[in-house]
Amino acid sequence: MNVCLLDLKAQHAALEPQLREAFLRVLHSGHFILGPEVENFERALVQFTGAKYALGVSSGTDAILVALMALGLEPGDEVLCPAFTFFATAGCVSRVGATPVFVDSCPVCFNLDLADAARRITARTRAILPVHLFGQAADMDGVNELAKINHLRVIEDAAQAMGATYRGTQAGTMSDFGTFSFFPTKNLGAFGDAGALVTNNKALYERAKILRMHGMEPKYYHSVIGGNFRLDALQAALLAVKLPHLNAYSEARRHNAAAYTERLSAFPGVKVARLEDCCSAGRSAETEEDARMVLPVACPHNGHIWNQYTLRVIGAGRRDALRAHLTAKGIGSEIYYPLPLHEQACFAHLVGKPEDLPVAHRLGGEVISLPIYPELPREQLEQVCTAVGEFLRA
Repeated sequence: MNVCLLDLKAQHAALEPQLREAFLRVLHSGHFILGPEVENFERALVQFTGAKYALGVSSGTDAILVALMALGLEPGDEVLCPAFTFFATAGCVSRVGATPVFVDSCPVCFNLDLADAARRITARTRAILPVHLFGQAADMDGVNELAKINHLRVIEDAAQAMGATYRGTQAGTMSDFGTFSFFPTKNLGAFGDAGALVTNNKALYERAKILRMHGMEPKYYHSVIGGNFRLDALQAALLAVKLPHLNAYSEARRHNAAAYTERLSAFPGVKVARLEDCCSAGRSAETEEDARMVLPVACPHNGHIWNQYTLRVIGAGRRDALRAHLTAKGIGSEIYYPLPLHEQACFAHLVGKPEDLPVAHRLGGEVISLPIYPELPREQLEQVCTAVGEFLRA
C-alpha cells in the first residue's frame, strides 16, 4: 500500500456538507473579493489567536510583504532572518529593497540561533524575522529581548505554526506582526493560496489594511503605494469551516509524532535530539557522536503542532539514500529544505561561503520529513517505521 506524504481527501470528506454550504453561500452572494465572509473569518482568527486585529490576505508570502511594508522597511535596511527556511521569508525582505542578513539555525529545534543573530546586528539592522519552523515556536522571549536592546521591529513568520504556542501564548501574537499561510499543505489549509497577518497595534493594523488594497483610503484616493493583497471570499468561507477543527487536527499530528518517536527511537543508532543542546554553543557534538539518525523533539514550553515531522540522517549521502529507499517502497517524503537560503543563487552574494552558516549548511544535507497528516492510518505509519528500520539495518 502506498503512503502519501499528505492526503486531504479524508479531512475534506468529513466536512463536505459544511464546505458545500459555504461554497454555495458565496456563489449566491455574488461577493467574491473581501466582504462579509472575509470579515467573519478575521473575527474568528482574532478569537482563536487572541490577537487584537487580524487581516486576511492573498497568501502567507504577501502577509510577510505587507508586514514589512507597514513597518516601513526600505533600501539600506537590514533584516535578520534564518538561512534554513522557505524562500518567502527572505524573498519578501528583498522585495521591499531591504537586505536579508542570514542567521544560522539550531539543529535541535530548527529555529533561528539567537546567539548568531546577535553577532550579525549592525547599525543598519532594523528588524528580526524569526520563523516558527515545522510547527514549533522559536524562542520569542529571547527574540523580543534582543529586539528591545537593539531597537528592532519583530515579525513572526508563523506560516507553518497556526495554533502553535510559546509558553501558552499563540504563535504570531508576540511581536509587531504575526504572519500565517493557509496554503493547502498547512495544518489549516485553504483550497488555494490564502494568508493572514495579526497584530495588537491598531495603527499598524490600519496601515496594513490600506496597503492590502493598493494603498487606497477612501476609494480611489491613494496616500501610499500598496498592492493587491486581497483575500478571496470563497477561501475565507471555506477556512472558517475548517478553523474550529484545527486543534483536533494538531492533536492528531502530535499523536502521530509521538508514535514515530516511540517506534523509531527503538532502532539502533537512532537518538532523539537533546533539549540540553537546543540553541547553545557546541550543542551538536554529544547528540551526534554515535547517532545515525536524530529525531525531532518538542520543547516542553512549546505547543508543537507538527506541521512536519523532520528528522536528520547523519552521514554524507545517507539522507538521499533513505529517501530513495522510501520512494521504492511507495512511501512519500519531502526535503524541507535541500539548499539553505544563503546558498541560493539569488542570495549567494550576501554571504562569503556556505560554511559561514555551518548548521544551516549541514541541515540541508540531512533533513527529511515523513508523512504526519492527521488522518494518516496507523497501519501506514507502521509501514513507514518498518521501512526506516529496514534502511537502518541494511
